Amino acid sequence: MDDGLVELAGRRPKTFGRRKVTPRACVADSKRHLRAFMSEVLEDLGFVTSECAGADELQAMLTSELPDLILLGIAADGIEPGRFLEILVREAFDGKVLAAGARESIILKAVQQVGEEYGLAMLPPLTTPFAAETLRERVAMLLPEEPAPSPAVHVGEALHAGWLELWYQPKIDAKTLIRSGAEALVRMRHPTWGVVPPAYFIPEEHDPHFRGLSEFVIERAVQDWHYLLERQSQVDLSINLPASYLKEPQAVRDLCRRVPTHPAFGGLTIEIDSEEAIRDLDLLAEIAHEMRLHNIGLSIDNLGANWPELMDLDRIPFIKLKADRHFVTGSGNDRLKRTVCRHIVELAQGYGVRAIAEGVESRADLVAANELGFDLVQGFLFGKPMPLKKFARSTLTRTVMDPA
Repeated sequence: MDDGLVELAGRRPKTFGRRKVTPRACVADSKRHLRAFMSEVLEDLGFVTSECAGADELQAMLTSELPDLILLGIAADGIEPGRFLEILVREAFDGKVLAAGARESIILKAVQQVGEEYGLAMLPPLTTPFAAETLRERVAMLLPEEPAPSPAVHVGEALHAGWLELWYQPKIDAKTLIRSGAEALVRMRHPTWGVVPPAYFIPEEHDPHFRGLSEFVIERAVQDWHYLLERQSQVDLSINLPASYLKEPQAVRDLCRRVPTHPAFGGLTIEIDSEEAIRDLDLLAEIAHEMRLHNIGLSIDNLGANWPELMDLDRIPFIKLKADRHFVTGSGNDRLKRTVCRHIVELAQGYGVRAIAEGVESRADLVAANELGFDLVQGFLFGKPMPLKKFARSTLTRTVMDPA
């Protein structure tokens, strides 16, 4: 292939960097589990990833995905690196190429040398095993340097441009440590700033775009549930909606119509902030009765020091009470936090509903949640919120969670 590569290398146009967007990476490796691992590491660093298992897939990937980085897994029994390098030169790839393989691999050294000779932008190779921080150092020049958006990004622009997506954080049975659902959390993937936290774009309660954002969350959650079902990794989902959205009768009817009718659908939980929920208890009680017929339940979110306002009621329209993370994190060593959590659990038990501890970030938090009697736990100890594809992979590989 040498003569062809020499000719192609001399006329490669400069295309890398033409987009000011979140960096994209293609992970090329013949082994599925290695592709999944490297994709997960890159996604944690802020990349949008795609995968290919062989040279035949690479050409289409270069055209459709426009990757800034090719992470090329090198193994004696793996892909044909020569064909990969030939395609990269032929397609005038002007991004970065990062080869990864065993420290003493002759093939790895050859790929590095040949790639440099023919003008490919070869990064210093990765030798396995490697840490995420080592990978970050290699690709640092591709990561966005711009600060987070200020002022806040307008949610109307994000909705119109299609920048929004849902990320998922698992909910875990406190006693068995088995996955028992997931909460959908909205995120923005901005073309300049990458993944933007909700504080920068969630509108005020009376913003006219709040309804559009709520409808996006509902529609995308249903789509994602079907995606998970197809991959045999479906879970019961929770979404966050404002009480003001549920005040509109047509909105509730539309929500009920969108719920999956598939027999595998275990139900949808709508989480409502405790301040709103307590303020609109009577209305939510009426709404909950209608939605229960469609396998939709209401949950109260961020319940903390305001728990006494739910005492001495004949009934509540909620199927779950979730303790605010500020009272859960560190509750193992803080008597005041522990007292608030205990009251929330007792309140839930008194009404015959489930209690959730959000913000479990350490073994001490988990022990405290178990001792207090929480039914479900959620927090960084078991996993941060993650994009849909990564969450789908995690449901297949870690059905029983082990916080160790």
